[in-house]
Amino acid sequence: MGVFDVFKDKDEDSDDGGTTEEYRSEDTSSGYTSEPEPAEEANSHETPSAEQPVEETTSYSQTETAEQSQIGIEQLMGKRFKLEEAIDYVGGMIKDLKEKRTNLEKNIEGESVDIKNLKEKLTKINQFIQEENQGLQDLTRKRSEVEKDADDVGNMVYSLRDKISGIEKVVADEANRIKSFKASKGSS
Repeated sequence: MGVFDVFKDKDEDSDDGGTTEEYRSEDTSSGYTSEPEPAEEANSHETPSAEQPVEETTSYSQTETAEQSQIGIEQLMGKRFKLEEAIDYVGGMIKDLKEKRTNLEKNIEGESVDIKNLKEKLTKINQFIQEENQGLQDLTRKRSEVEKDADDVGNMVYSLRDKISGIEKVVADEANRIKSFKASKGSS
């Protein structure tokens, strides 16, 4: 399949054998008929030209084919037409590709913005988690300090209780001595 075969069916349907309307109108105005002319007149033409067929004894379609084979302008015009159609087709493909590429760029840019937003959110979440971890470490340190202070207060309470117990013992001992002294003086 050739490069221009895509356009072949369309051209063949509209060409009617490769001639254009302009060429056919020239042929009919110059007096070409499908009836054969006498052989004497056909031989009187010594040099063929673009306006007159090589053999006037042939039918219209045979004359047309003969002129095409001598000059080839019809085929050249047909090829040019096919080239123009192919270029237009390729141009359309390029336009479609550009539109698709532009859409892809827009989609990628949109995704890029969305991903950047997500990345910023994740960065903020990570920062929040770090702050919370630092806060928990601070709370743990403070709890440890408070616990140490509570232990110190407990030790002080036990120490003061021991001191109070010691004082209480001294007071009780003195009270017992006074009582015994009074009991010994009172009995005498």
